[in-house]
Order: sequence, then C-alpha cells, then structure tokens
Amino acid sequence: MSSEEVKNAQAGERAEAVATAAATSYPIAPGYTVNVRSGPGTSYAAIGSLQPGARVSIICQSPGTRVNGPYGTSNIWDCIGNGKFVSDAYVHTGSDGYVAPRCS
Repeated sequence: MSSEEVKNAQAGERAEAVATAAATSYPIAPGYTVNVRSGPGTSYAAIGSLQPGARVSIICQSPGTRVNGPYGTSNIWDCIGNGKFVSDAYVHTGSDGYVAPRCS
C-alpha cells in the first residue's frame, strides 16, 4: 500500500469509529442536572445543562479537569456536539476509560 492509501484507510477507520460512537447514546446520572461546557473542564463557560434522564451521544472524548460524580472520579470529558462537553463522571458509559475516539 502506498502512504496515501494508508492515510485514506486510517481516515476511514477514524470516521467509522466516530459514527459508531455517535450512534450509541448514554444516560445522564439519575437525579442530576449536568452542566454543558464550552470545553473539557470546569474552567470553561457553562453554555447549557442537561436534565435528569437525558441521553447523550458521545462524538469524541478529551482529557480535562478531574471531576467527582456519581460514576466516580474522572478527567474524561465527553464531546456531545460542536463545542459542547460534559464530564464523563455524570454519564453512564459502563466504563472508567474512553469509549469513543479522542477529540483532535
């Protein structure tokens, strides 16, 4: 395979991983209203909130501020839309690690 073919194959694999992750939705912790922030951390502006029982699709994940929540302590932030992040400590993904590609 040429280097161009390898790059195209890798790009296709990343796009497929993002599409698969976005197709899965995860519930917000019951009983919690969760801030949506403009970046992966508590120092970013709160730009909205999610009500208890909401579900989110995770586009990608990024390291950021460590947060204590109902699902443990995590520095993983879930990107749920363009410039919209929530702490993974409030999202029931069933994992303490990454479940989606890292944000670039």
